[in-house]
Amino acid sequence: MIKKVKLMEELNSLGIKNTREVFYNYGTPALYEQVIRRREGLLAHLGPLVVRTGYHTGRSPNDKFIVREPENEKNIWWGKINKGMSPECAERIYFKMMAYIQGKDLYVEDCYASAEPKYKIGLRVISENAWHTLFTRNMFRRYKTPEELAEHKTDFTIIHMPNFNADRDVDCTNSEAFILLNFQKRLVLIGGTSYAGEIKKSVFTIMNYLMPLRGVMSMHCSANVGKDNDVALFFGLSGTGKTTLSSDPNRKLIGDDEHGWGDEGVFNYEGGCYAKVIKLSEEAEPEIYECTRKFGTILENVQIDSQTRRLDLDDDSFTENTRAAYPLSHLLNIVEDGKAGHPKNIVMLTADAFGVMPPISKLTTEQAMYHFISGYTAKVAGTEKGVTEPKATFSTCFGAPFMALHPSVYAKLLGEKIIKHKVNCWLVNTGWTGGPHGVGTRMKIKYTRAMLTAALEGKLDKVEYVKDPFFNLMVPQSCPNVPAEILNPKNTWTDKKAYDDQAKKLANMFVENFKEYAEGTSEEIRNAGPNKF
Repeated sequence: MIKKVKLMEELNSLGIKNTREVFYNYGTPALYEQVIRRREGLLAHLGPLVVRTGYHTGRSPNDKFIVREPENEKNIWWGKINKGMSPECAERIYFKMMAYIQGKDLYVEDCYASAEPKYKIGLRVISENAWHTLFTRNMFRRYKTPEELAEHKTDFTIIHMPNFNADRDVDCTNSEAFILLNFQKRLVLIGGTSYAGEIKKSVFTIMNYLMPLRGVMSMHCSANVGKDNDVALFFGLSGTGKTTLSSDPNRKLIGDDEHGWGDEGVFNYEGGCYAKVIKLSEEAEPEIYECTRKFGTILENVQIDSQTRRLDLDDDSFTENTRAAYPLSHLLNIVEDGKAGHPKNIVMLTADAFGVMPPISKLTTEQAMYHFISGYTAKVAGTEKGVTEPKATFSTCFGAPFMALHPSVYAKLLGEKIIKHKVNCWLVNTGWTGGPHGVGTRMKIKYTRAMLTAALEGKLDKVEYVKDPFFNLMVPQSCPNVPAEILNPKNTWTDKKAYDDQAKKLANMFVENFKEYAEGTSEEIRNAGPNKF
């Protein structure tokens, strides 16, 4: 165990001085005691902790900045996603935060990212809250022994002070909240927001910057492996079923959300899961549901009865974005070392609220690149103010807010690896069928699971395929345990003309969105998308 004197010296070197008590690498039970003592959360029935994140119940993409400096100036994908901040503004925030910290208790957690040792990034997360420290323990990889912990080397430090607010008039920020990444100083500053996902996604952004520069494909995806060591990757934005579908009782989970793909194969960056739990179904998602009832799990903004301490996972009073953060060890069917071989299948998930995309289709390499760059899903009516009909959302590389480099960097790496390892690629629509949201119904998860199982087990290799006239996708005409009429989405609509109109509308949205990336892609990839109408 690191000596307290050495720890304090290292904190002083960061500018952290005159603190009260410093709690270093406390275990989960000890952090529970701190959370309860400090009234940071409530202990729920069967043992999880329920916490509130206040005003910010999700990420604040407009409040994230990267400090501009000569080394990263040419590498970063600057723009609306990666906004720059001058070193002078960053230094002002830093010194104000150091003054804020004085006289406060601090929680320090040393951990790391990357299950593959050669790409390991040592992390030190410093927070004013015990529950955010427990979140850190759940999400990142822990040292197994005191001896391993004693050898910890900090590559990046994250200082997380959610109750410290910026002054937008003098601090070069857009609000009181800020997420500030400084690659030169290997430092992340987070303030003005209690949403724990900012800690997780800051580390992901770091990995997305560093890994491709070392030839590693950095991916916003879940991954699992079958009995024959066949690895599958699942790309998808929030609400598409990435966490749910990768938690398959017949396959071992490598990781939930963030992975690298190097020369040796796929490896998980994290040590935990951060699952969306609104309206979570015990029947459809038993493994994740069980994690909401375990000691050590943190439940963000989930409704709880203050007397009985029973949960109501269906209640969205605080937010639709209710979350459970738990260590992978809460799940039984996992790859313990977080590593596996090269993928045999890649699945790209979308939740099409227009109800017009096929539930499963086979992709060529060029189509896989097109849809990876597009990163399509749809928001449904009512989820955001002003959204009264399905709204197309395109998030390049299925994770634009966390991609520090230009999308072409990730796309090129992915394409090279798909070709080299002869990977089968699929597009799966977990969204609506029989009509758009409000008219049709959500695709039954049992059918989606059946289609995925058939694809991963090679049962769709020799069936008949027909090209979709709108999206140019190859659609199987039969699939075990799935009604044939469901496979062609037009068959499920009563009003066939309305289907054609919606399909043309969405196809044109794809074409319009891809114009931004056309210059950096080959003609084969540009021609692999939907038709223009």
